[in-house]
Amino acid sequence: MGIYGEQVVPRIVNVACGMRFNKPLRERVCAGLHGRVVEIGFGSGLNVPFYPAAVTSVSAVEPADLGWRLASKRVAASAVPIERAGLDGQALPFADGTFDCALSTWTMCTIPDIATALAEVRRVLVPGGTLHFVEHGRAPDHKVELWQNRLNPVQKRLFGGCHLNRDIRALLATAGFEIREAESFYGEGAPRFEAAQTLGVAVSP
Repeated sequence: MGIYGEQVVPRIVNVACGMRFNKPLRERVCAGLHGRVVEIGFGSGLNVPFYPAAVTSVSAVEPADLGWRLASKRVAASAVPIERAGLDGQALPFADGTFDCALSTWTMCTIPDIATALAEVRRVLVPGGTLHFVEHGRAPDHKVELWQNRLNPVQKRLFGGCHLNRDIRALLATAGFEIREAESFYGEGAPRFEAAQTLGVAVSP
């Protein structure tokens, strides 16, 4: 990824995604997680304090060594066993049907081949397993979407390949997930082209 991607981007993500206004969203998206969980894009472990008691283990998929180091105190303090078990969401090193739930928070924007990654998540979930997600992506307003399309090349260069304009619902449907619940809204603390969010739960049939 180069020095910028390895040393700078994880720190930016740790600060930006750790803002106070994201905490209620993390609590909401983690609600209902249970059993064996795979977290795609674990980052610096900002979801760890919100894991419900029903979670028995978490397998963290995180490519950045610095992100994992930044997570060390949260991992050590967790009541839930957490292991760094993978580096690439596009090639998960787990057997089919390993997990009861998957978790993705502001990660689908960055994975280069998101279709492959979602297919991998479906593969490693048990039938009826759930993917809990909160993601930023394509805005519901056309004018905002136009700005997202204009700014997307700059966004990708500055923030480790992050896309502003991915259609989260469409990506999940194309991957074969059934969306059980989903809410779209503009989050706090950022301009609308950055703040269009979708939060929900999708089921792997």
